[in-house]
Amino acid sequence: MPYHLDSVFQIAGIGIIVAMIHTVLKQMGKEDFAHWVTLFGFVVVLFMVAMLLQDLFQTIKNVFLFRT
Repeated sequence: MPYHLDSVFQIAGIGIIVAMIHTVLKQMGKEDFAHWVTLFGFVVVLFMVAMLLQDLFQTIKNVFLFRT
């Protein structure tokens, strides 16, 4: 389970970087690009969470011996 802690820090890092880029772009008057950066960051994090959930469900299947 320690490698999942790395994933939490990666997601937090992506959030911080996206927030900084969003703020800079918004102050430059480029709100459209700021929204696209935020959306892209959200999609990347959503993909990472989906992969972690896939690993979790695979582990649950292996624990309870539901092999296909």
